[in-house]
Amino acid sequence: LCGYLNKLGIKGPIKTWKSRWFFYDENKCRLLYYRTAQDINPLGSIDLSSASFDGRVENGEGVFEVRTPSRVFTLKAISKQAMMYWLQQLQMRRWEFCNAQSRFPVGSSQLVNEPLAGRTMGIYLACLLLCPGLIFFIDVVDSEDFLPPVKTPTEAVGLKAASLPAPQTSTALQNISFKHPWTEIQNTVYNICGSKQLWGNNGNVFSFSELQEHPDNPDEEQEAEVEAGCAGACLSMMPSSKEPELTWVRKARWMNSGFPGLPEELSKERNPNDKVSVLQQQILTLTEEVKSQKELVKLLHKALEAAQQEKRVSSMYLTAAEDKDRLELVRHKVRQIADLKSQLEALQQEKKELEQTLTLRDSHIQELKEHVQLLMEKNHAKQQVIMALTEQMARELSDPLQEANTITAETLFKQQEEIEHLKDDIDAYKTQNQFLNSEIHQVTRLWTSVAENEKALLMKCACLQARNCQMESKYLTVLRKLQEAVPGLPSSHADLVRNLIQEALQWDVKEEAEGFNLNPVSEYDEYGFMTVPDYEVEDWKLLAKIQALEIKSNNLRSQEVVEKPLRDRWNSGGELTPSAELKSLIRSGIPVEHRQRVWRWIVSRHGNHIPDHYQRLLQQSKSTEHPACRQIELDLPRTLTNNKHFSSPTSQLIPRLRRVLLAFSWHNPAIGYCQGLNRLAAVALLVLEDEESAFWCLVHIVENLMPADYYSDTLITSQVDQRVFKDFLSEKLPRLMAHFEQYRIDVSLITFNWFLVAFVDSLVSDILLRVWDAFLYEGTKVIFRYALAIFKYNEEEILRIHDSVEIYQYLRFFTRMITDGRKLMNIAFNDLNPFPMKLLRNRRSMHREELEAELCELEQIKAAYVKERAEQGP
Repeated sequence: LCGYLNKLGIKGPIKTWKSRWFFYDENKCRLLYYRTAQDINPLGSIDLSSASFDGRVENGEGVFEVRTPSRVFTLKAISKQAMMYWLQQLQMRRWEFCNAQSRFPVGSSQLVNEPLAGRTMGIYLACLLLCPGLIFFIDVVDSEDFLPPVKTPTEAVGLKAASLPAPQTSTALQNISFKHPWTEIQNTVYNICGSKQLWGNNGNVFSFSELQEHPDNPDEEQEAEVEAGCAGACLSMMPSSKEPELTWVRKARWMNSGFPGLPEELSKERNPNDKVSVLQQQILTLTEEVKSQKELVKLLHKALEAAQQEKRVSSMYLTAAEDKDRLELVRHKVRQIADLKSQLEALQQEKKELEQTLTLRDSHIQELKEHVQLLMEKNHAKQQVIMALTEQMARELSDPLQEANTITAETLFKQQEEIEHLKDDIDAYKTQNQFLNSEIHQVTRLWTSVAENEKALLMKCACLQARNCQMESKYLTVLRKLQEAVPGLPSSHADLVRNLIQEALQWDVKEEAEGFNLNPVSEYDEYGFMTVPDYEVEDWKLLAKIQALEIKSNNLRSQEVVEKPLRDRWNSGGELTPSAELKSLIRSGIPVEHRQRVWRWIVSRHGNHIPDHYQRLLQQSKSTEHPACRQIELDLPRTLTNNKHFSSPTSQLIPRLRRVLLAFSWHNPAIGYCQGLNRLAAVALLVLEDEESAFWCLVHIVENLMPADYYSDTLITSQVDQRVFKDFLSEKLPRLMAHFEQYRIDVSLITFNWFLVAFVDSLVSDILLRVWDAFLYEGTKVIFRYALAIFKYNEEEILRIHDSVEIYQYLRFFTRMITDGRKLMNIAFNDLNPFPMKLLRNRRSMHREELEAELCELEQIKAAYVKERAEQGP
């Protein structure tokens, strides 16, 4: 019994078929399988002594299963006939081997004979499962077969099939078993060196007496064979000595069919139609019998499983070495019985609940039936009412029809006249509608033209205002230069120049035309800052007026080209999220209508706001006077004197500023209050308007943006930043730094206040708030960038001054001469090479160590001096 079959491997990610050569070993009742018929070592084996076979149709044509206790092997033959041939031969060989085993002498020990008897009983039950109608022949006839014969495919079975080439596969590696590499190598070597010389002189390819016992590991081959395979032919060789058995099989099959007199009946029936009807009746009877036998098979299969389970438990009990183990098994059985009893009680309880539920549902169904009956009766009543109303309506409609027949010709004539009049009205309305549409079209064109002209006039007006501001600033500059260049003017001429300057400082155009305000400079901006500060020195007043005119001119020129697109981008934006685009927009300046919202978002994003914390601090400041209270009161009148909201002691924002500073002094006792914090809080109040928001903005600046000890008593970190700024000034603007060193100019005398209050009182309000926008979002590096940009903006003017006193005088007010905020922003973020925050931290760390060492040395000198004076006496 040998031939090619396809074997299914299901251990891997996909099911694959592999072609294998199968050979039956009669001595061990095993089905060995090889990769090819020429291999000498098998890849694995199937134990048939306790196996059952299944050839269900739903698995596919030619597919059958060999079920062993440890594994199920799925095989595929080339056709249904070949599959039945293999099943018949495997059943017959298994039956012969089991009968031979049962005739062996039984040993003295009952435990040794137990597995053999159990296995024989298992074979009987397996045969019963496959052929329940033939089971009664087993005891009567044991030398004949019990399956009907299948025609042997003699053209490709046995040794003939072995001499043929193996079935072809799509790839060369599909049939290779990667789990048994050593076996593959041995088989390949045998095939190369010559099969006859290696296998012996008898030339029998299937002599397996000297082969080693192949380990029966069902999982190894299954795991290894996961590649795709092709379907191969499965052919077997039928021995000639089985012909008498086949005759018996035919007889047994005929007797089992339930129609012993079938040939006689068919011979008696002479009419073909009668024969067909008899055969159809027999087919129906056989179908019913097959169904009943299938049900019997299922019941016997369950009984077999229970018997096998009982057998395993009994075997464990009998093979137990000690009474203790047997007692443990009995206890385990008792526990199982108790568990089953509890499960039974639970199921009975569940059954009762289900019966109650069923009773409730039955009652509910009865109620629903009654309700449906009521609805049907109600529906029937409604239908009767509808029928009655329909008949009544039909009767009523019949009367107007009769009246309509009596309408006179005069009435018809009047109706026709009215229809004609209505048609004339419709035509008139159509004509009127066309005319109105043309009017609307012309009005729309006129409105579009007027809007374009208005926009052009607005731009022209803005350009004229910008040019007017430039002319006025140039006029003031000429007057200033004239006053400075010719100091020896006659008194009449000097008075004339002085009067012209005075008139220019006080001149404001009040005229309004076409709805446009032609006044080039308003007195205050949106946040209350004076556009022209009221300086005591007349020269500074003139410079402030020139600067205000220049700023106004720049704003008017850039409003349509730069400011409007930026404002549109801010208006189109939704929820604020950190991004490169938002960073670029904030650097360009936040519009006035969006600045408060953006500042609140920045402060809330970086700070952990405690609810009611500000109110508790105010209560504490009312109950207990803070040591810094006196200094705060002294600094309040000196806060933003050029802003109308803080210029007077009675201003509304002065009490709010006091409360914010007192709350911060209690919130951060390490700092308390430092001069400069009043200006930071004042700017926050002007923009945010809310006290608590301004308080948290001040906390964000001091505790998050600025380094530690920036506002301490020693101001040590502020001094460190001045040294770091000098390093950057030397790197970015080397010519200017060399100029300062030549005239011994210490820029920290000017820039220290810039860093401490973030340019408050140094830049004009429009540019100051743009700096604060970027400063709140990015941190202190923005202050370094703008400080360098301010010097870069005025570098050429400073280099033209060659006197240290004049340089200091120029540096005192030169920040007020910056009028182009867009140019300053481009210098700060584009023209100057960027420096990373890591470099800034490293420079701060280095200079802090140097400064601390100098301060320590200074303290030592001071202590030595005090000690020396104490030794000298009074």
